[in-house]
Amino acid sequence: MTPSSVHRSITAVLIGTFTLRFSTGLTGGLLVYYIAKMPQHGGPEISALELGAITAAYFLAELTLSPAFGVLSDHLGAHRIMQWGPVFGAVAVIMTGIPVALVPIAIIVWLGVTRLLEGAAAGSSIPSILGYIAIATSGDEQLRGRTVARFEAATLAGLGGGVVAAGWVFDLIGPIGFFVNAAIYGLSFAIYRFAVGDPQPASVASAEIPEHDAATSAAAGHTRFAWARYREVIGNPAVWLLAPTWIALNAVVGSWTTQSVFQLVRAPSRSFAGQMLMGGFDPGQVSIGLGAGMLVFFAGLLYWGNKFKALRRTTIIFIGIGGGLLMLAAIFALNHSLAWGIPLQILMALGACAGLFILAGATPAALGLLADMSEAHPTDRGAIMGLYSVFLAIGQITGALVGGAAADWRGIDGILAASLGLLVIALLPIHRLRSSEHLLDPGTQKHRRPRLRRALRSDGLD
Repeated sequence: MTPSSVHRSITAVLIGTFTLRFSTGLTGGLLVYYIAKMPQHGGPEISALELGAITAAYFLAELTLSPAFGVLSDHLGAHRIMQWGPVFGAVAVIMTGIPVALVPIAIIVWLGVTRLLEGAAAGSSIPSILGYIAIATSGDEQLRGRTVARFEAATLAGLGGGVVAAGWVFDLIGPIGFFVNAAIYGLSFAIYRFAVGDPQPASVASAEIPEHDAATSAAAGHTRFAWARYREVIGNPAVWLLAPTWIALNAVVGSWTTQSVFQLVRAPSRSFAGQMLMGGFDPGQVSIGLGAGMLVFFAGLLYWGNKFKALRRTTIIFIGIGGGLLMLAAIFALNHSLAWGIPLQILMALGACAGLFILAGATPAALGLLADMSEAHPTDRGAIMGLYSVFLAIGQITGALVGGAAADWRGIDGILAASLGLLVIALLPIHRLRSSEHLLDPGTQKHRRPRLRRALRSDGLD
């Protein structure tokens, strides 16, 4: 591939990533409204816990299938495997839009299968897309950095845009939106199939690696994956000390992006009559609120991302957890503000936005801390950084299930109580992480690596 064709292919991959993730977000949002409105059309009522189980199926599929599809992309080619994702996704959304027997267990199983298929769409496409980017940007660090940053932006913008659009789409055409979404998946397939060039990684690799180097690598035992070494790397106690914090933070986000929307749009329950946020909102109104929340969250990401040089990672995480507590307190007050009047309700909403802005810094700071930990294992960075997806999926699954059970128990107040417990869990390891964080400062690695490793071992972190 020529440099110009590489740039065109990278641009096409990023556009395809946006449309693919937009479809994912759109399906997730449409599904919540679809289930919430089902009783109005003669269907059964699905509980919040059952919705949580359906949502968790998506992340379970992505979590378990991503490694396998990553291996397939190495053997069959990243360009080929990335085309499989839109096919899985299109089948999933068409199945979602097809009416099934109005029996609760049948609908739950059916929708669970569709979620598994859409999880397979992400599980097949994302590893192969990242592999393609790694191949296409090989030898050009500036291009790689710019491309990876744009990949993250396309992912977040696509998912968020799909969730926000779901309310308006459902108001306009209802469940027909699932079939429209299949066409968007078709667009992603067309982009990957016809606008992305095949870099032919196998031929490139054989041409660039001298024969004696390949023989040396084979003799060293690096030509195949070593499970023992992988277990050793991911068994680093420092990484798993970070795990509760990161999983808990992702669980908080996961519970609010699914369960809160479900509670807002479902028919109001007499059991939670005193909670203002329990039902009665239109999907379009929810979309406006989600759009505003997205803007606040993106602003927080940009702001705290620029504070990495001035503040320690654990400081940003600690401040972020404090912001999360502020957000929960403001939402609790807003949820019980029926007699307070609009001015005070607006004040509580602004307080929730301020808390969300502060909370936004916690997850990128955790990612930065994980990257710092990888400095002690320079030859195994991929194994450590790959835990990002694992923590994300486990957190989302936990949030969907715990949030669903809590919502069935006490509505929005239940989600708030569950989120409070998760934030406390996220806070517990911070002191231990902070006591060793100076040893992980990437700015000192070059001069202190031997001392770093000895210190980590003495501290039980290596």
